[in-house]
Amino acid sequence: MSDLTPIIVGVGEASERIDAPDYKALSPVDLAAAAARAALDDALSVEALAPHLDVVAGIPQFEISGPQAVAPFGRADNFPRAVAQRIGADPARAILEPVGGQGPQHLVNEFAQAIAKGETGMALFFGSEAISTVRHLMSQGDKRDWSEEVGGQMENRGYGLDGLVTMDLAGHGARTPIQLYALFENARRAKTGLGREAYALEMGKLFAPFTEVAHTNPHAMSQEVFDAAGLATVTPKNRIVADPFPRRMVARDQANQGAAVLMTSVAKARELGIPEDKWVYLHGGADVAERTPIERQDLAAYPAAAIASKAALERAGVTAADIAVFDLYSCFPIAVTNVRDDLGIAANDLRPLTVTGGLPFFGGAGNNYSMHAIASMVRTLRAQPGAFGFVGANGGFLSKYSTGVYSTKPATWTGFESKGLQAEINAWPKPVIAPAPTTGTVVTYTIDYGREAPHGVLVCATAEGERFVAMTDAAEGDIVGQMIASDPLGAKVQVRQDERGRNVVTAFTPVV
Repeated sequence: MSDLTPIIVGVGEASERIDAPDYKALSPVDLAAAAARAALDDALSVEALAPHLDVVAGIPQFEISGPQAVAPFGRADNFPRAVAQRIGADPARAILEPVGGQGPQHLVNEFAQAIAKGETGMALFFGSEAISTVRHLMSQGDKRDWSEEVGGQMENRGYGLDGLVTMDLAGHGARTPIQLYALFENARRAKTGLGREAYALEMGKLFAPFTEVAHTNPHAMSQEVFDAAGLATVTPKNRIVADPFPRRMVARDQANQGAAVLMTSVAKARELGIPEDKWVYLHGGADVAERTPIERQDLAAYPAAAIASKAALERAGVTAADIAVFDLYSCFPIAVTNVRDDLGIAANDLRPLTVTGGLPFFGGAGNNYSMHAIASMVRTLRAQPGAFGFVGANGGFLSKYSTGVYSTKPATWTGFESKGLQAEINAWPKPVIAPAPTTGTVVTYTIDYGREAPHGVLVCATAEGERFVAMTDAAEGDIVGQMIASDPLGAKVQVRQDERGRNVVTAFTPVV
């Protein structure tokens, strides 16, 4: 085994709940710093390892994740170096990773290769969210000043928003993750042939075991256990947010959480005296990006994630059957089921699909959730020497997928790259978009209940197989009411174009 074989040697997490007696209302930087200290202490100690960090990389919080994003209490001008200062580190290189839940696993994949090439000696990755604290303090009229002028070098990799969504969807009212994932989920329901209630129960069956994992996780934001019916049944406490999702089926953004991962080489770990029982090896990985949603042939599928997952397993020399535990990104049910199904994992397979409890229950710690997944996976595998674990990290609207296969079992590092995989994805054919449709059949839809009045968004196909997006408008009657009363899948619609060129549904005829 090469001295430059990359390994994870330390992981750390930090969290706080607003109802806890020791609640401190920590800022995002302070939460990330607490997790970073925990990761260094996990490996050896902050004092022994901080001086050896030559790279720190931060995952952006939601409040700094876009050009229009607002940080109500201010922000550090250099997030990664603000965290580094708190742990007594002054690395040569600081990075702010692009937006997306794939970021933590992507950093592990990227710097595993940099360490193996001798370009990096020791790297620390971290991120955090304090959304729950921000909302709590604002509701109390309490103000804080979290602004910091740190300065220094920082490689800002940008927002990473290009190619996530097009005006076809955004202009018709599908802009947010809940709206887009609802379209994907109902497209999958169309494939299954299940009605609304039956499909909701299937989603509940998927996520009920996640609640049991979250129940035992001290960092989980919700530790309440639910059965499938408790997740699927719409009640005042589990209101419908966007068909087909009740509130308990979506990522929980009310979170105060931070996580960090420390990587180095076998030689550096030995030099510093980091015990071998802390070492976890990356056996395989991949990083890919999908097309925009409207440009995908099948809105129910995530073939780019399937390619990345299978590539990581192949590079590791294992199959899905060899994996003892998974953490499949779980912002919404379909983010789990499409990867599970593509890997041939049966719905009744008893192996855990999460090591944290998942985003709706553990917490959707913004772009940083998978840092928690990797941290939990490392601890899980240390307790099961030789077992294999799989992390699948998703970003955007089923847009970016990064994968990693882990084990305490030593691995000969051979390296990997994903350019060939990406070239294959880029070559897939695109559907034809209808320029000015008049009629069509509903392929998928959602009803957004987050507005003053419910709003419908539909993806339809013409008789010639061309695709178009449409929306409801109260001026055309109660089309939304008809969509609520009868299953929209397979319904026939008539549309007109409004003054902005958007397709508006004027008639809706459900399947009898």
